[in-house]
This record gives sequence, C-alpha cells and structure tokens, in this order.
Amino acid sequence: MPSSCQEHGKCFKQESNHTDHVKSYKRKPCFCPECGKRFSTKSYLVQHQRTHTGEKPFSCQECGKCFIQKSNLIIHQKYHSGEKQFSCSECGKSFTAKSHLVLHERSHTGEKPFSCSECVKCFITKSHLVRHQRCHTGVKLFSCSECDKCFSEKSNLVEHQRTHTGEKPFLCSQCGRCFAQKSNLVEHQRTHTGQKPFSCTECGKSFTQKSILVTHQKTHTGEKPFSCSECGKCFPVRSNLVKHQMSHTGEKPFSCQECGICFTWKSHLVEHQKIHTGEKPFPCSECGKSFARNSHLVEHLRIHTGEKPFSCQECGKCFSQQTVLVRHQKIHTG
Repeated sequence: MPSSCQEHGKCFKQESNHTDHVKSYKRKPCFCPECGKRFSTKSYLVQHQRTHTGEKPFSCQECGKCFIQKSNLIIHQKYHSGEKQFSCSECGKSFTAKSHLVLHERSHTGEKPFSCSECVKCFITKSHLVRHQRCHTGVKLFSCSECDKCFSEKSNLVEHQRTHTGEKPFLCSQCGRCFAQKSNLVEHQRTHTGQKPFSCTECGKSFTQKSILVTHQKTHTGEKPFSCSECGKCFPVRSNLVKHQMSHTGEKPFSCQECGICFTWKSHLVEHQKIHTGEKPFPCSECGKSFARNSHLVEHLRIHTGEKPFSCQECGKCFSQQTVLVRHQKIHTG
C-alpha cells in the first residue's frame, strides 16, 4: 500500500475513534467525578453517586429499611403486602419482582450466563460472579473494626461481628434457642422436624447436615488424612484431630459459668448447661415426654417402637440401649 494510502487509513481510523467518542459523549453526557462512569441522564447519575456517598433517601414505613432507588423500595414493600404478581410457568412459584422471576427461571433452564475468565466457572447472576472473582484476586474489602480481620463479602463480616457482640438474632420457635447465623437455625430446626435431606449413595443413611454426610462418606472410602503427631492416630476430619489432641494436652477450654466444670468439646458444655437451665427441647411425639439431648429421645422412642438394635454375640439376646448390653456382657465374662 502506498504511503499516502497508509496515512489516509491512519487518519480515517483516528477520525473514526474521535467520532465514536463524540457519539458516546452525546449518548451519555453525564459522568461521575468519582469513578468516571458515564450516564445518559442526570437522574441516573444522581442514583449512581449514592453508591459512593452511601445515601439511601427512600425508607420503608413498615420496617425502616432504606434504599438508594425508589423502585427498590416499591419492590421491597411488596414483601409486607404479600403481593407476588410474577409466577413461574414451570413450578408456579411467585415473586414480587420480575427480575427475581428471571433469576429463578435459570434454576429450571440451567442457564449460567456469567463466566469467570480465570477458571471458566459459571454463575446465574453477575453479583455471584463478582464475589467469586475475589477468590482469584484475594481482595477483601470488608474489615472488622474490632479485630481488623478482613472478608471478601459483607455478609461474612456481619456474621463475624456477632462473635464480638454476642448477638444471636435467629430464634427457634420450637424451643426458643437462638443462633448467630440463619444457616445454623435451619440445621437446628431439623432436630425438631426429623428432616434429613442429605443421603449417602453407598448405604442410604441420611443426615441433617451436608458436612456430616461428607464425613460419613469417608467411612466407606477409609480416608483419614489427618494424623496425630503424638500417637499417629488418624482422623477423617481436621476438627476430630484437634479434639483428639486435647487428650494429650489435657486442655479443656470450655467451662460452665454456673459451676465451673470444664469440657474438651463445646457440644459437651452445651449439653451440660441444660442441667442448670432445665431446658428439654426434644419432645416425644408419642407421649409428650421431653429430653435435654436428642440421643436420649432416640433411646426413649425405642420403648414405643420395641426396637432393640444391640445384640449379644454370646447368647443373641437383644437390648434397646448399648449401656444395658455392656452390663449384660459382664455375665459372660464372669
């Protein structure tokens, strides 16, 4: 190509870029001085600037919650009125906002339009992708003012701060027990309902928590990756190793404020404290008798069912409790 043509092409490209810039400026004449983002109208710019200032001028008269945009307030108020005008054609579930329905429909179609450029993992929403990308960048925007610990998500910071305040806002309507996290309340409520949604594909045994299922599955694989440096004993999960190591150190970090008795495990302390409070959150559906521990309720239910799962290998006699079997076996040992 002649040099004159090359020069002409270069000038045309620069002129084209300039034209695009002018068109963009005309299309979005309002820009944010904080981040440089451009908007087509001043009202959009004003709304955007609230993300920098933290201003939320629209408040709900029912609960006091505040919002950056009036449209978000209108959607929120539908939670109080119970209005759900957007229904899913697949399952009939209804939603207060059309955007919520669109997100829900992806659970049926399997659509995940937002993909991570680092690991190609895909997500249903852009916000989920943004949160995920922090695991690659290591960015932790939210820091605790008490201990300076940092988190990649604000929800994790809020949950962490409750360890300082002692706040437990999630109440069980069955027994009155409170929890710092909603997920812990959901797991706890299964002790009342008996729901066990996580099943083992090997043996069919069901569990209330997915983490317990994962631990159980290691009994089939025999996997025990965590070993004790003192005695070499191995464990399927790290938490069991930590608890075991206390048997070497004699450490009992959990003490009862009522009587001073100390325990190696927190779960044992929680069970012990029911002696002082008189709490018995596990009622029998057959006779109404209540128990402090779920394991005691399970043993009691065998009175009604007649189940005797513990059998003596010497004489074949069966028992409803393992402790009774152990006492019986002493007859054979002399």
